[in-house]
Amino acid sequence: MRLRIGHMYPDLMNLYGDRGNVIALARRLQWRGIEAEIVGIAAGDAAALGDFDLLFMGGGQDREQAIVCRDLEARREDLRRAMEADVVLLAVCGGYQLLGHYYRMPDGREIPGLGILDLHTEAGPTRMIGNAACRSEYLPEPGTLVGFENHGGRTYLGPGCAPLATVLSGHGNNGEDGGEGAVYRNVFGTYLHGSLLPKNPHFADLLLGRALARRGAGTMGDPLDDSLEWRAHRVALGLAGVDGREA
Repeated sequence: MRLRIGHMYPDLMNLYGDRGNVIALARRLQWRGIEAEIVGIAAGDAAALGDFDLLFMGGGQDREQAIVCRDLEARREDLRRAMEADVVLLAVCGGYQLLGHYYRMPDGREIPGLGILDLHTEAGPTRMIGNAACRSEYLPEPGTLVGFENHGGRTYLGPGCAPLATVLSGHGNNGEDGGEGAVYRNVFGTYLHGSLLPKNPHFADLLLGRALARRGAGTMGDPLDDSLEWRAHRVALGLAGVDGREA
């Protein structure tokens, strides 16, 4: 068995160790005896996104996001078809924002997004920075997610997608409604960097499990020894001001 992981724009969208998410996914497959093929997808590449089992896109600075936005516009329908075919996608921060309808600048100008997720983002007067902890109904117990957020945009979800998690500590999507991230089919968006998956092994396995299920490959087998990963998770909870005994 082999899963194909498409790492979108690895040279442009790699803030705060986002590349570590792809490494974590590949290692967790390999530890289970499943081959992981990682393919970097750069701007201008002709890769068909529907040929992948799992896609990842991280965050980037404004200049890099502008380049990515132009390339994604050419891929819009290809990406939409992949999402409707339930290809698994994890998009972090800037990658998450680009999947929405638009980003509204302080002067009122709107930068169009892909419109794949029913959400929009508005620039705020300050940045939302710090360690964050959330709880997600999509995850098994303890259901907590940890990470680091640093974003100036405030993201608001429409009825077409649900929040990934509820904020326990930190800001989340907008600092107002208590939601963090978004979910639509097998698409997951989040503001959590850090990188996210090494210290959230249950979320990594959720993504991998969905990718395997889409292939009709059944379950992933016996659980891994995640004692080190859960130790990191508890430390991150503590940094966010949440009792680490919850994990």
